[in-house]
Amino acid sequence: MPQPQRQAGAAMSVRRFFGKNGLLSGWHPNYEYREGQLAMAEAVEKALAENKHLIVEAGTGTGKTLAYLVPAILSGKRVVVSTGTKNLQEQLFFKDIPFLAQHLSDDTAQNAPDAARPGDVRRAGRSEFGPLRVCYMKGRSNYACRQKIYDAEKEPVLDGLEEVADFEVIRQWEQTTGTGDRAEIKTLPEKSSAWAKLDARSDLCTGQKCQQFERCFITLMHQRAAESDIIIVNHHLFFADLTVKKDGGGIIPEYGAVIFDEAHEVEDVAGQYFGVSISSYQFEELARDISALARRKDFGSQELDRTLITLGDKATILLSLFGASEGRTGFRAQAAFLEKNDQAYRDVLYALELVALQLELLKAPPDEAIPMVARARDMARRLNFWMESNDKSYVYWIERRGRGIFLQATPIDVAGLLDENLFDAIDSVVLTSATLAVSGEFEYTKQRLGVRNARTLVVPSHFDYGRQALLYVPQTLPDPRSPAFVAAAADEIVELLTLSRGRAFVLFTSYQQMRLIYDRVSLEVPFQTLMQGTGPRSALLEEFRSTPNAVLFATSSFWQGVDVPGEQLSCVIIDKLPFAVPSDPVVEARIAAIRDEGGDPFHSYQVPQAAIALKQGFGRLIRSRSDRGVLALLDNRITRTRYGQIFFDSLPPYRFTTRRPEVENFFKHV
Repeated sequence: MPQPQRQAGAAMSVRRFFGKNGLLSGWHPNYEYREGQLAMAEAVEKALAENKHLIVEAGTGTGKTLAYLVPAILSGKRVVVSTGTKNLQEQLFFKDIPFLAQHLSDDTAQNAPDAARPGDVRRAGRSEFGPLRVCYMKGRSNYACRQKIYDAEKEPVLDGLEEVADFEVIRQWEQTTGTGDRAEIKTLPEKSSAWAKLDARSDLCTGQKCQQFERCFITLMHQRAAESDIIIVNHHLFFADLTVKKDGGGIIPEYGAVIFDEAHEVEDVAGQYFGVSISSYQFEELARDISALARRKDFGSQELDRTLITLGDKATILLSLFGASEGRTGFRAQAAFLEKNDQAYRDVLYALELVALQLELLKAPPDEAIPMVARARDMARRLNFWMESNDKSYVYWIERRGRGIFLQATPIDVAGLLDENLFDAIDSVVLTSATLAVSGEFEYTKQRLGVRNARTLVVPSHFDYGRQALLYVPQTLPDPRSPAFVAAAADEIVELLTLSRGRAFVLFTSYQQMRLIYDRVSLEVPFQTLMQGTGPRSALLEEFRSTPNAVLFATSSFWQGVDVPGEQLSCVIIDKLPFAVPSDPVVEARIAAIRDEGGDPFHSYQVPQAAIALKQGFGRLIRSRSDRGVLALLDNRITRTRYGQIFFDSLPPYRFTTRRPEVENFFKHV
């Protein structure tokens, strides 16, 4: 893939950085030489130099971030670093990159202000490493649209005092920000409705015709990316770009290598972006945005109003035909459904096309109407695919969340798509995470992601798990599938929280189980108890960190990406082995596909997936060399089944016990 080249690190090697007396030991007073970190850095360096793919499991505490950043900088290639979350993106850009940029510069003092500039870390001085430029890119909805902000000052866009107050904050910030990234506004509510009216998503973007195009934050982001050697993105933006590139477009400039941090999330995110979806909210938002545009630009008419009302009514009728069950359900009967409800479906397609035609036939259409036309027709295309394609390589499903209905089509197997669009198209792909191997092997990851030829490396953690952590599996609890499990598990959790003095995460594989056990346990322990769903995730986590002896009950979103080092988190309790729900339509389709090919879905898919998930959950506990704590799994199938050994073989070498007195003794010293 052609892309701009820069001066590589000459004869520099990562060993000069990570050796026992290397550069990093002089730069950081608390730096410790780690053999595993050096091994990973050398493996990444070699993969980038030789255009090879690499899979690395790097346990917590190995220092994997620097182990891939330094060889990326030295490679001479433009490298995209893709992270699992925007929070990790910001950590890389605002913490790790400035640390390296400061010390790599020949003239640190002179260039420090430039290196600290938000949105673009630059090392202007030259040295044997060559000049380094780094930027981050996020999705358009993370950035403000200057034209929308200026329009809102004189047009009726805002509703209510809250939106007006938020707008004042946004307007003042716009005058000083260099990036337009909403993450800079710490006082803006997470779900600000004002921001949704002022962000830079493409639905109303007129591109180069916009008066603010040269000053546009999206334009500036693309310019920084075009000038950068290291581009930090998140998985969602990366795969949004990859799907656009299939059709000749692109968001991220050409690059020679990509490094995926938190690579265990790649399959799920890729499935979202290689799939097709349409929802009730999209119909509502299309009608609302066109109506608002018509008011602002004064092209509204009774005919357009009637068409938008008709679109909303017809979409509501169609979507109501899919039932009202909360959660996910599979949809296999497209032909039968269409035979019965063809007119309702055709009415929606007709209404979407009528909206597009009315906008096209305006005498003096505003530039903002053009993307609205494309949006209406794209919605028709996606609805048509979902209703009529019947492509056997996709699983079709419906999800109802609150009042929203979502029609989804997800590839059953993303391996072929990733093989073609990622691994065959990009010279070097590095996949790294603390959880990629199952029983020390990468066969599961290779098969699920379509990696045919890749080097592999397992880097042991820097932690002494045998001393720092105790894994406890009680043997007296009933099977987790038994009706008696909830009461028995609640009693066990009360005993464990008493021993740990709170300071715990209690993690569940389902919301229902979480709520049932929370209702029992919260009344029995003298500690502050928090439950996911009662507030924003970030607020709950902050309250947990700041409340002595707190206990947090949570599900999937707290199983990974959460960092609470120190005594505040001294116990992680997991209710059962985290097998994916077999009735989930995507999981069910993938199980069926493996079985149809003559495979064993339980051992080749369900067990490895659960082993990686369990490793993620337990990974919340030990985050530094001084952390100590107990990991409790209330599912004794791990000790009573043959497949349980796979879980043990996949976990770090914890001390293990089935006796609660040993837990009590452990906590006496924590």
